[in-house]
Amino acid sequence: MNVAETARLRIRWLDAGDAAFIFTLLNEPAWIRYIGDKNVRTHDDALRYLRDGPMAMYARVGFGLYLVELRHTGEPIGICGPIKRDAREDVDIGFAFLPAFWGRGYAYEAAMAVLAYARSALGLSRIVAILSHDNRRSTALLERLGFRPAGITTLRPDGEELLLYTT
Repeated sequence: MNVAETARLRIRWLDAGDAAFIFTLLNEPAWIRYIGDKNVRTHDDALRYLRDGPMAMYARVGFGLYLVELRHTGEPIGICGPIKRDAREDVDIGFAFLPAFWGRGYAYEAAMAVLAYARSALGLSRIVAILSHDNRRSTALLERLGFRPAGITTLRPDGEELLLYTT
């Protein structure tokens, strides 16, 4: 299902056909450093991640991480979308792109489109962001999107302290 289109991007629901891309993205050093190792070592692991992660969230709440692809070629370049975590009241925006596509404005373009969709189509009035202290690229993107620091949070009681941003 298509969620949004921009001049350069198409944003759509992830599906099982995206497993090879997910395998590549989740094994990028930046993903592992800033998001965490999801133990995706095989194609079947990527399918499991899709089934138990984004696809399960679509079924549960009607939204989740979406595939971001180049509109004219269909080449997948990243993911971006609203995430509803069981342990958190707020919905947060998540995003990750292959390094070959960093620095071209794609993450900003995708996040702007996703935020507009989340507010208009999904009726989400409050969206936050959660990130590691040293994730400077994501911090800069969030600030460009209009997010501001709102404190410290964790995803688990024993988890790493993370920065909380809100609009």
